[in-house]
Formats: sequence, C-alpha cells, structure tokens
Amino acid sequence: MMALDDMLLAAHAADDRPALVGLYAQAAETVNDLDAACFYLTHAYVFALELGDTRATALHARLKAEGREA
Repeated sequence: MMALDDMLLAAHAADDRPALVGLYAQAAETVNDLDAACFYLTHAYVFALELGDTRATALHARLKAEGREA
C-alpha cells in the first residue's frame, strides 16, 4: 500500500482535488501536533471550498473548534 505522503504527491500530480480533500483530512488525523493537524485541515478545507464539496462544512467546523477562525 502507498504511504500517505506518496498518495498526496500523486494526487497533486494528477490534480485530483476530490482525493486531496480526503487525503489532507486523513493527514490531519495522523499527526500529534495541533498546528500540523490544522495545517492539513486548512488545505483540505480550501480544496473542498474550491470544489463546492459538502465536506467543507465539517472541515470548517473542525477548524473553528480548534480556534483557527472566529
């Protein structure tokens, strides 16, 4: 199985934005650092917004819960 970093790079190379939403959200779950998790969540959120993806709502809520937006 491909490592998460490799999957992210492949999704970027293929411009597979729906996959990037999920992969960045998944990456946020794998780190033990809040700043790193929010970095990944922000990327997932931006890609979701660009796509009009329904996952944007949940991603935004998670960022707000961590105090990343008022």
